[in-house]
Amino acid sequence: MGARKRREPLSRDRALAAAIALVDAEGMAALTMRRLAADLGVEAMSLYHHLPGKEGLLDGLVDAVVAEIVAAAAAAETDAAGGDWRTRLRLRFLAARAVMLRHPWAPALLSSRPTIPAGVYGYYEGILATLIDCGFSYRIAHRALHAFGSLALGFAQEVFQPATGADTDAAAADLAVLAEQLPHLAAMVAAEMHAATDPTLGWCDSQTEFEFTLDLLFDGLEQARSRSATRTAAGTTGHSDL
Repeated sequence: MGARKRREPLSRDRALAAAIALVDAEGMAALTMRRLAADLGVEAMSLYHHLPGKEGLLDGLVDAVVAEIVAAAAAAETDAAGGDWRTRLRLRFLAARAVMLRHPWAPALLSSRPTIPAGVYGYYEGILATLIDCGFSYRIAHRALHAFGSLALGFAQEVFQPATGADTDAAAADLAVLAEQLPHLAAMVAAEMHAATDPTLGWCDSQTEFEFTLDLLFDGLEQARSRSATRTAAGTTGHSDL
């Protein structure tokens, strides 16, 4: 009889990798401590030595996704070496988005946690460093972070988000009612149905919209930087950088 294969010891990283695989495949609703333990082949109580309950597990998932974003951003920075600020940030943000598209449950989870994951601070430090190194003032860089919002992490906070799994006929009926009361909003909804080939993280967060918004923000920031540089060269001061 051959030797029995030695099972990999349980660790926090192993548990989180299994949790991510489960949620990627079946959605957040499938994730419980009991189900995760079963997938790992351990007793549920064993998980508590590495993840303190469901909230600890969710925090761990967020930490893992942020670490994935940071690693992807570092690779993007290498690819963009020698490029201008716009190229560097664009590649960084698109790398973050690729992570979100692999884990479409992550935007909602990131937005719902009560504390900011520690890794996020280092990630935004890199964004600020890019802006400052390329001639932006701290004032404009600060406002840029506000303008970027969650785009820097690869997803857009949605204003319009229909319920998932909504009945198609019911949605069409709702749109007809909406057209009577709010014709411009209804026309926009009808016109902006996404192509099946356009990756989405939500009704109002397609790849096309994401990249359009990035380019719009980058154009505005470049104009603001140019105005600030002109004022500095002319010897004027003030707080009207934007």
